[in-house]
Amino acid sequence: MQGTHFGLTGLGVMGQNLARNVARHGFPIVVHNRTRAKTDEFLKEYGVEGHITGASDIASFVGALQPPRAILIMVKAGPPIDDVIGQLTPHLDRGDVLIDGGNSFHMDTQRRLQALAADGILYLGTGISGGEEGALHGPSIMPGGSRAAYEIVAPIFTRIAAQVDGTPCCTYIGDGGAGHYVKMVHNGIEYADMQLIAEAYDLLKNVVGLSNDDLARTFQEWNQGDLDSFLIQITAQIFRTKDPDTGDDLVDRILDKAEQKGTGKWTSQSALDLGVPVTAITAAVFARFLSALKDQRMRAARLLPGPSGRFQGEKGAFVNAIREALYASKVVAYAQGFEQMLAGGQEHGWDLHPGEIASIWRGGCIIRARFLNRIREAFDDEPQLPNLLLAPYVREVMGSTQEGWRRVVGEATRLGLPAPALSSALAYYDGYRRARLPANLIQAQRDLFGAHTFERLDKPGVFHFPWMPAEA
Repeated sequence: MQGTHFGLTGLGVMGQNLARNVARHGFPIVVHNRTRAKTDEFLKEYGVEGHITGASDIASFVGALQPPRAILIMVKAGPPIDDVIGQLTPHLDRGDVLIDGGNSFHMDTQRRLQALAADGILYLGTGISGGEEGALHGPSIMPGGSRAAYEIVAPIFTRIAAQVDGTPCCTYIGDGGAGHYVKMVHNGIEYADMQLIAEAYDLLKNVVGLSNDDLARTFQEWNQGDLDSFLIQITAQIFRTKDPDTGDDLVDRILDKAEQKGTGKWTSQSALDLGVPVTAITAAVFARFLSALKDQRMRAARLLPGPSGRFQGEKGAFVNAIREALYASKVVAYAQGFEQMLAGGQEHGWDLHPGEIASIWRGGCIIRARFLNRIREAFDDEPQLPNLLLAPYVREVMGSTQEGWRRVVGEATRLGLPAPALSSALAYYDGYRRARLPANLIQAQRDLFGAHTFERLDKPGVFHFPWMPAEA
C-alpha cells in the first residue's frame, strides 16, 4: 500500500481498537482526537502495533493523508458528527471519503451524504457491531452510502472484519442510509434477544430455583446446541463472575435498571411508520422503560396484589421448556427484524440482500449466532421469502418447540412473572398463522362510528353500512 490514506478521528475505546485493528493488518493509519493528550497516550501505549502516526489538529491530520483520503469518524452520534464533518470538510478534496462509524440515525446519514455530495466528497454511513473486543479482533461491518466510497475502503474493511469460513463479515449494504438502517435493526434484534434471555433467567431463578452456578452450567449447555450464540456465551460467564470486593456473585449486585442509547426505540418507531409488527423488539424496548421506573416499582411491590401460587411441575422438564420458549421466541425476533429490513428497503429504494446480511452477522457482531446460517440458507433457497417463519427449517422449529413455549408463557402468567418478549413473540406467531383474525369487528366498529368503510369477503369493492337504525 503506497503512502497513508486512511485516518481515524475519535479515540474512545471503539476508535482506539479499530485503529489498532487497522494497523495490525498492515495498513498505515493516522489518528487524531479532539484532545491532544489522548492521542499522545494512545501512541505511547499502542504505537508499536503498526504504522501509526498521530496528528495534533484537524489541519495536520488531513494533511498527513494522501488522496483519496478516507477518514473514519468515531464520535458520539448526533450533533458531534456534524461538528466533526464541519471541521474536516474545508481541508478535503473532491473524491475524499468520510465514514461515520457510529450508531447514527439513518435519515441523518442520508442528509449528510447528499450535502457532502454537492462538494464532491464521498460518504459512508457504516454500522459496526462487536463492541470493544470485536473492534479489535474483527467486527461485523455494514457500510452504506456511496458505492464508490466503499470500493476505496473495501480492502481495509474486508481485512479488519471478522472472518467466518473464509468470508469477511463485511459487505456493501446499499446506498443512502442503508448501512445505518441495517445496523439499527441489528440493534433492535439485540434488544429482543437480551430481553428474552433475561426473561428466561428470571424463570430459571425464581420459578425453578436455580442457583447462579446452576445458571452458568445451564447456559453453557444451551450454548452447545441450537442456542449457540455470543449472548448466550457471555450470559454463562456473567453467572460465574464474582465481585472482587465482596466475593458475592456480581450479577446480584447490579441495579435492575436497563439503560439504552436509542437504536431499539428507532427500530420500533420505524416499524410503526412502515406498518411492520416487530412485537418482540418493541416489547423489549418497553421492558427497559419499565425497568427504569425503579422507585415506582418498589412502591408497587408493597401495594399491588399478585398470585400466590408456586411451581408444582418437574423442574428438569420445565428447564427444557424454557430453552424451547427462548429459541422459538428468538427465531420470531429475527424474523420480525428481517421483515422490517425488507420493508425499509422497499420504502427507501435500497436493494437489500437479506442472505448477505445474515452472512455478515455470523461473526464479530453482538447477535452472532448459529441460527444465522439457517437464515442465510432460507434466503438462498427463496430470495423473495416474505417472512422467515415460512422457511421449512423454521416451520420445523415452531412445530417442535411450541408446546414448551406455550407452557412457559402460561406458567409465567399464572405465577405473576412478567414475560413480555416471550409472550408477545408467541402472540405474533399465533396471529401470523391465523387465516382469519377478529379485525373484521374492528373494521365494523370503525365504519359505524366514523364511516371509515370496509371490504367484504364475498364480493369486491369498498362499502359503508348504516349500522344504527334510523330514528322514528
